[in-house]
Amino acid sequence: MAVISPSRRVRRTPFSDGVEAAGVKGYTVYNRMLLPTVFESVEADYHHLKRDVQVWDVACERQVQLQGPDAARLLQMLTPRNVARMGQDRCFYVPVVDQNGGMLNDPVALQAGEDTYWISIADSDLLLWAKGIAAANDLNVAVTEPDVSPLAVQGPKADALMARVFGEAVTNLRFFGMARFAFQDRNLIVARSGYSKQGGFEIYVEGSELGMPLWNALFEAGEDLNVRAGCPNLIERIEGGLLSYGNDMTDENSPLECGLRKFVDADVLDQCYGGRALREEMEAGSKRKICAVSIEGDLPPCDRAWPVLADGTQVGLITSSARSPDFGTNVAIAMLDRDYWNAGTRLEVQTQDGMARAQVEPKFWI
Repeated sequence: MAVISPSRRVRRTPFSDGVEAAGVKGYTVYNRMLLPTVFESVEADYHHLKRDVQVWDVACERQVQLQGPDAARLLQMLTPRNVARMGQDRCFYVPVVDQNGGMLNDPVALQAGEDTYWISIADSDLLLWAKGIAAANDLNVAVTEPDVSPLAVQGPKADALMARVFGEAVTNLRFFGMARFAFQDRNLIVARSGYSKQGGFEIYVEGSELGMPLWNALFEAGEDLNVRAGCPNLIERIEGGLLSYGNDMTDENSPLECGLRKFVDADVLDQCYGGRALREEMEAGSKRKICAVSIEGDLPPCDRAWPVLADGTQVGLITSSARSPDFGTNVAIAMLDRDYWNAGTRLEVQTQDGMARAQVEPKFWI
């Protein structure tokens, strides 16, 4: 593989020195920042994540900050989820849609202060969309990117490690709960969240100068827990049905098609861009849906969307796939047409190496 050429357009993170010292072997570019993709190997990283604890540089999850008297109103205009229910001790997974109800991002939103919200984004230019909506509606709100870099602690031993650095109270956070905890002379927002199904936390590090001190503190505290540097793992996230924006969904897909119906609240659709389109889809039913699919055989890397066929006719796409060591099959995420999304449906997948047999599964694996 060719390497990523250094450039000011591809930004390092406050944790990059630690990532490099830990022996990172691969990167991708995400929100114009470096995102590690592998350390030992994808499979070895997968087993360690399920067994121990990892520290992830996810500073690429940039924050779109909404600040001002109209910040809450702007946030509601971006998402069909009712953010008035969020509260100051909770963060919300919020699908963000365009005027047609198509997915623009699937971030986590939280209230960072009075009239101040952070939207922790997936890989897309959501900042520009939010600025445009604010300007078009003459809202009294500043839309900026603050110096905030998330650091994730993920894995079965995450509670033990976090308690050593932030105190036992951090383990009392419920799922998607958040609070501020002291580190050195700062109070940092910590949320029980993250891009794995193994459990863990995300720390919103305010100020780049705190990056390596916190990184080093976590590794010093977790030496006997077998802490390692890690990253979002392809195999584990597919097993858990965690979607990747730009891979498993784009602006051609609605949140209803992406299995996110519980995050679409009918009582706020009139306040949200794309709300009319989503209401119409709710009434008529979706034409396609995200599904779990198992695929037989030895497969090449899924570096492109694979057509899914039924009797020679394309009925969907495999958007992500990997071999699962724990489940002994190729696990995959697919977007399938309505007549073919029922569990047990037999299909074929056209990979770059030829055809493979597949089956729709009743649910994701973990």
